[in-house]
Amino acid sequence: MYSLLLTLMVTLVTSVLPEVPVRISDTISPLSAFSTEWNKPIYRTCNTAAKAEYLTTNEKTTIYILNLARQYPQLFLQTVVLSYPEFSAAEKLRQSGYYKSLLPFLRQKTPVAILYPDQLLFESALCHAQSSGQTGYVGHNRRNRTCKDIERFRGECCDYGSDDPLTIVMDLLIDEGVPDLGHRMILFNPYSKVGVSIQPHKKYRWNAVLDLE
Repeated sequence: MYSLLLTLMVTLVTSVLPEVPVRISDTISPLSAFSTEWNKPIYRTCNTAAKAEYLTTNEKTTIYILNLARQYPQLFLQTVVLSYPEFSAAEKLRQSGYYKSLLPFLRQKTPVAILYPDQLLFESALCHAQSSGQTGYVGHNRRNRTCKDIERFRGECCDYGSDDPLTIVMDLLIDEGVPDLGHRMILFNPYSKVGVSIQPHKKYRWNAVLDLE
């Protein structure tokens, strides 16, 4: 339905999955509900946004989970993705071709470098998430001068319907309804910096913008 470039794809969430709160901790991984393996100190290097004071807890956790998936794709597949349909009370996901295609993608994926939070990318994401949320806009075009002036990214993902970090990451990785899997490819592109903003949305309750470069 959309003729946007790979880096300009949007996930439209037409049904909101039950939100499972994910909290960040120095010792307890946001993925510990799936396996205590994630609590081992080796994985804490992925918590790159822990000291970024301009980010909310959910924004920090989104970066943390995304880094874990990028660095440990096979473990993320075995512990999180395979049990996610039941965990999210969305068993119908198992029938989705998009979900099914994620399994071999992660199984064959080599680790990708971790992302570090960047304040300029955050400001770009924040302005767009706030502006989109206030008007109910869906898409990537900056609609006001302020957001146009600070726009900055090489790849952008927008997700609608949830403020839960794991739901946001999984929505974008599954990429339901996006034929070229643009979000999935962006999230596993070897970028090094990211800005994340999660804001209320007039139509979909929440919208998350991830700007990467």
